[in-house]
Amino acid sequence: MEKIVILDGYVANSGDLSWDALKEFGELTVYDRTAPDEVLERAKEASVIYTNKVVITDEIMEAIPKLKFIGVLATGYNNVDVEAARRRGIAVCNVPAYSTESVAQVVFAHLLNIVNAIADYAASVNNGEWSENRDFSYRLRPFAELSGLTMGIIGMGNIGRRVAEIARAFGMKVITNSRRELPEGVRRVELEDLFRESDVISLNSALTPATKNIINREALAIMKPTAILINTSRGPLVDEDALAEALREGKIAAAGIDVLCEEPPRSGSPLIGCERCFISPHIAWQSSQARERLINISCDNLKAFCEGTPQNLV
Repeated sequence: MEKIVILDGYVANSGDLSWDALKEFGELTVYDRTAPDEVLERAKEASVIYTNKVVITDEIMEAIPKLKFIGVLATGYNNVDVEAARRRGIAVCNVPAYSTESVAQVVFAHLLNIVNAIADYAASVNNGEWSENRDFSYRLRPFAELSGLTMGIIGMGNIGRRVAEIARAFGMKVITNSRRELPEGVRRVELEDLFRESDVISLNSALTPATKNIINREALAIMKPTAILINTSRGPLVDEDALAEALREGKIAAAGIDVLCEEPPRSGSPLIGCERCFISPHIAWQSSQARERLINISCDNLKAFCEGTPQNLV
């Protein structure tokens, strides 16, 4: 039987779901959060550890001699020294494609909030402005229908493809710079043309050296002044100073942001408090259904490993 330690389980499961399926494989200890200086003490006897954002370095692996499996409670695994794990024969398994529906939904939650100003109207009504109005209806500002607008998608993986499908259901035209095989109704363009043509840009790309700061001053200068930027992917895809400047100067219309370069933003961010920038705290992945899939796949990863047929190895 394995000794299994979950180092930071709270964000994935705050108590509304269950880790019990892991108990089939051994003694399970779950910590809500683990500080860097607590990792070794808590995991020193473990053969299996799960981490969401706790960093697992080569030095930590060296100090946990029984360790043979690292489960990442996420799709991204940059918090684990994967090369060191390979050298040591430690399997590292992530959870791909569990949050596709959840993230795609939040893309359009941000977009519809920006376009239709529902939150602003709700606040206006609560402030008595409808009760005191002379007419049965009023406008805080004009809004446009999504139908006929162009959605540019950067990153055409599972989430990007689902965003494209939903955009087309709204009657939007969809373009991408992706070199992958494209779904029906999606047109491939060069990146500069995507910036130039899009009414809405959705970032759904992994963070790589090529995509870091893909939204920068040069890109923002090309965009339409009416353009809306949505980022539910990774904070560093966006140069935050450049975006804040573009919003202040009216170079683009608005931004819906679910991810920042620093999370939580203890050092602050130029986007916080920026007019026409709507920020949610990295929630796009965490519908109840997505978190349940995350836990189930994480358990399946360990089961497959124990049976000698590992899956989702990174």
